[in-house]
Amino acid sequence: MAYATTNPATGETVKTFETATDQQIRDAVARSAKEYTSWRTVPVAERARLMHAMAGLYRERQDKLAALITEEMGKPLAQSVSEVQLVADIYDYYADNAEEFMKGRTLTPSTGGEARVVLDSTGVLLGIMPWNFPYYQVARFAAPNVMLGNTVILKHAGNVPQAALVQEQLFHEAGFPEDVYINVFASNDQVAEIIIPDPAVQGVSLTGSERAGASVAATAGKNLKKVVLELGGSDPFIVLDAENLERTVKQGVLGRMSNNGQACTNAKRFIVLEDAYDTFVENFTQAVQGVTPGDPMDQKTFLGPLCAVEARDEIMEQVQDAVDKGATVLAGGKKLDKPGAWMEATVLADVTPEMRAYAEEIFGPVAVVYKVKDADEAVELANSSPFGLGGSVFGSDEAAAVEVAQRVDSGMVYVNETTGTAPDLPFGGVKRSGVGRELGPFGIEEFANKKLIHTPKKK
Repeated sequence: MAYATTNPATGETVKTFETATDQQIRDAVARSAKEYTSWRTVPVAERARLMHAMAGLYRERQDKLAALITEEMGKPLAQSVSEVQLVADIYDYYADNAEEFMKGRTLTPSTGGEARVVLDSTGVLLGIMPWNFPYYQVARFAAPNVMLGNTVILKHAGNVPQAALVQEQLFHEAGFPEDVYINVFASNDQVAEIIIPDPAVQGVSLTGSERAGASVAATAGKNLKKVVLELGGSDPFIVLDAENLERTVKQGVLGRMSNNGQACTNAKRFIVLEDAYDTFVENFTQAVQGVTPGDPMDQKTFLGPLCAVEARDEIMEQVQDAVDKGATVLAGGKKLDKPGAWMEATVLADVTPEMRAYAEEIFGPVAVVYKVKDADEAVELANSSPFGLGGSVFGSDEAAAVEVAQRVDSGMVYVNETTGTAPDLPFGGVKRSGVGRELGPFGIEEFANKKLIHTPKKK
């Protein structure tokens, strides 16, 4: 597996890195396991002090950190800055709240006595993280687990190696012991054959594709290891009426095109009731046509390149398959004839089940619009997807929108706003979008030993 920075805006390979040897991987696991025995004993208040220092480093260096991921994976610079700010907030959130979360809950035993369930650490954890949010994905895994007293080995995506290294460096600069957080440039085979089977490793968290999730889950299951999986999404964006149209369209463009359309929680399927369909689609298409790809290093750019030429070409194949089978291109639909991984913001209509675009996740700036007769049909179409990560429902009657949201089979549904994230809100999905939750109080529980401490009834 190659680790290299290739600027997707130019196609230029900037820097390459060697994959670790098997012995280096074994040594990393051994170091992490040794560190765990002492890190778990460090007072939570001291862990929190270090984590606050980490948050401070992200804020102090936000411009440099943002520019780095823009170069590596093409995120528009303004959005990269926002990601760095969110990461700082996540580290602060767990520094502020972990001690309270770890107190657990008091039970009232039917047999008498006193019982309390507390959250305790479990050991070494492996994080396998993707390129599309190079800092955020790491933070939401590492922050709660390091605060809990676990140690972390992090295998990042091959196209963001510099972002991977700088995060390890920031842990060290913040004052954490060297082996609390270890970055490894590991291959997939090393993950499957060395890291996951090691008895010291107690769990694996993966954010990535269905294929990667299934492979890691199979290996983890064979070795009796806990997994958290955040996989793909094909989020519905349900429009119940044409009221507040300007805001709904704006949210639709933001929800579909942010991060260059490369977020699991991007709105991908726009399901519109027939009374509102023509008006919404006309305005939405016009707005998408106004989204022009530009230099991701320009603070004003909203849509940059895809992460790689190969990723762009895969999306173009999905679009072409739809067109060949009768879909209508309302906007865009073409790649740009210049170096790098560029394509136009695109809207497709008349997509039917035999097309790839109907059931597959399109991981790029392509919106698919559907017309339905009523809310029941909207829910039926929304739930027909094999995915269930996020979703949005827009309507002037908020109570009716909430009722529809409750019927959508998804881990997260936002009413009158596009799917978002925050340190204190749980994040995760159902069906083929994965298992487990990150962020909020739930995020610290996934790899915790929920330890019962029981004392007998006093005589």
